[in-house]
Amino acid sequence: MESEYYDDEPQQQQQQNPPKKSAKQNNALPLWGNESTMNLNPLILANIQGSSYFKVSLFKLKTYHEVVDEIYYQVKHLEPWERGSRKTSGQTGMCGGVRGVGAGGIVSTAFCLLYKLYTLRLTRKQVNGLLTHGDSPYIRALGFMYLRFTQPPADLYDWYEPYLLDEEEIDVKAGGGQTMTIGQMIRQWLTKLDWFSTLFPRIPVPIQKQNESKLEKFARENNVTFSEPTNDRYNKANAQRYERPSGSSTREDYGEPSRVKYTGHCDRDREPTRTASRYDRDDDLRRGRDRDRERDRSRDRDRRDRDRDYDRGRERYREKRSRSKDRERDRHRDRDRDYDRRYR
Repeated sequence: MESEYYDDEPQQQQQQNPPKKSAKQNNALPLWGNESTMNLNPLILANIQGSSYFKVSLFKLKTYHEVVDEIYYQVKHLEPWERGSRKTSGQTGMCGGVRGVGAGGIVSTAFCLLYKLYTLRLTRKQVNGLLTHGDSPYIRALGFMYLRFTQPPADLYDWYEPYLLDEEEIDVKAGGGQTMTIGQMIRQWLTKLDWFSTLFPRIPVPIQKQNESKLEKFARENNVTFSEPTNDRYNKANAQRYERPSGSSTREDYGEPSRVKYTGHCDRDREPTRTASRYDRDDDLRRGRDRDRERDRSRDRDRRDRDRDYDRGRERYREKRSRSKDRERDRHRDRDRDYDRRYR
């Protein structure tokens, strides 16, 4: 019995003091979700893997530092598609204007490099190096985006919390015009799924509520108010449109209708307002049918003119061809006659 007691004692001490993980194990960054797709939209992933930039240019980059240098020189925005390359206006039915559905376009440099980072399987040290990089805000932004696509939703707030009040500005829109701070960007990524024409991985509702409550608590503790990022072009246009005029400050000066002064409940002297009747609607329908009929007539007229021109051109071609055949036949006939006269 005593030997069994002494044999079990080292095992109990081993259970109470588990072996510590090595620094290499702590540096490894586990991946979450679909490891073959990086949780990217299938259309975006297919365009990345099929692009010559990813297959040729980025294939030559083998190290983390080479990819970071490429981000510094090449990334100018954070949209998934290059400006003007993705057309959805001609699509109909279920594919018309739906995010991630359709023919795609030219995938952006930012998302190609994001997927290139994923193929390197970054460590914690490397990701932290991206988040704190001082050369370009786009290097930092791709680090935050890498976390958003690859890390468990429950861990995102812990990664983002030290940077919630980061004031470094970044223009995220292709072609420019939508500037926001790093803090505004990552707060948006914590609370919303939409990012231009794609979606981030879904955050479960309980974790989403926890993130929102943590953000509110963070704002109270730091005595700040989180504002939503807005479009600079839209703000400038509205500022010019509603600029306060000098001198008077009536509602008409701001382009708004003036309020009607209240004169009591009597409606006797008020001009009657005309409402649309059934006859007005019938007139509108009739006018619409007349327009359609006139359009059909003009279309038929154009078609007849086009067919007439085609027939005339075809007849001219046939006449010209028959004349050329006749001339060729006469030429052969004269040649045969000359030959017969010469050798008879």
